[in-house]
Amino acid sequence: MMTMARHVAFLAVEPKSGERGGAEAFHDGFCAALRNQGWAVDKIKIESDESTFEGILETYLRCYDLDVSQYDLVISSKAPSYAVRHPRHLCYLQHTIRVFYDMFDFEFPTPDEILLRNRARIQTLDTGLLSPPRVAHIFTNGDETLRRLQHYNGLDGDVLYPGLLRDHFHTGHFENYLFLPGRLHRWKRVGLLIDAMRHVKSDVELRIAGTGEDHEKFIERASGDSRIRFLGRISDQECIEQYANALAVPFIPLMEDFGYITLEAFRSGKPVITCNDSGTPVDLVSHANAGFVTNPTPPAIGSAIEQFARDRNLAREMGGRGHESSKAITWNAAVERVFKYANNTFSL
Repeated sequence: MMTMARHVAFLAVEPKSGERGGAEAFHDGFCAALRNQGWAVDKIKIESDESTFEGILETYLRCYDLDVSQYDLVISSKAPSYAVRHPRHLCYLQHTIRVFYDMFDFEFPTPDEILLRNRARIQTLDTGLLSPPRVAHIFTNGDETLRRLQHYNGLDGDVLYPGLLRDHFHTGHFENYLFLPGRLHRWKRVGLLIDAMRHVKSDVELRIAGTGEDHEKFIERASGDSRIRFLGRISDQECIEQYANALAVPFIPLMEDFGYITLEAFRSGKPVITCNDSGTPVDLVSHANAGFVTNPTPPAIGSAIEQFARDRNLAREMGGRGHESSKAITWNAAVERVFKYANNTFSL
């Protein structure tokens, strides 16, 4: 085990509501892994309100004014924690505020001048705040995050996949259902998956777990198809068992940064169905040949589901490849790379 006596600050931007998701699991998992390898780490939580542009700018300012001078190293993450000022600053970027980047046209198909100015202001701010020497190096949590950074900000970095906060996943049976957990939000394109089920002739069930802003819309969209079940909020243990015995996991978000669902499915020995515009899940599935990458259309997704419904051996084979590839994606591996860079750069 590596030992490190230096004091490290990890900056975690989290919503005022206290809602927990993949970002919060990332924060806790990274800090726990750092401590396990001998780092002295303080997680500094920064509450964020993104409901107004003024609230977003206020969070930028609070991060900029944050006094972290007592720390030997600062690691920022989610926007806008990288506004912090420190001579030894690394960024493990989860994402910038996506509504001003890749999701702008999706959310604002007819933007006014104010929205366009706000988008330009945020992108200019981020480019300056993430550039050297303010940030010595950027690691990104996924391939899509890096592509976005390169495209919009003209900056580069290294992809460093995060591990799981808790890894109790296992492989059970390959039963006659698909399982999708997570936030029920339009960016996750649950509606597209529901529409795809109309093109599935096999009597395979789709189980959707979780809650979110678009929950009711998705329930209404699925009305009339008895094969689609909404499980609501379920326990961690029930989620693990649903993964374990699923036939496959359809995960078709739009330009996802990383997507813990893909990693969780692989750890459960399950193949993943994703779309060619789904971001990092495409990289994970393609690299391992552990599922199908389809066009983002209901017939194409339905065809992929049909193939697994008719060939469980194929699902088992691809799921096994995903499980094997997932063994290299751990928090310890991520922390070792961060440690090596920090030690070589700052002589910590």
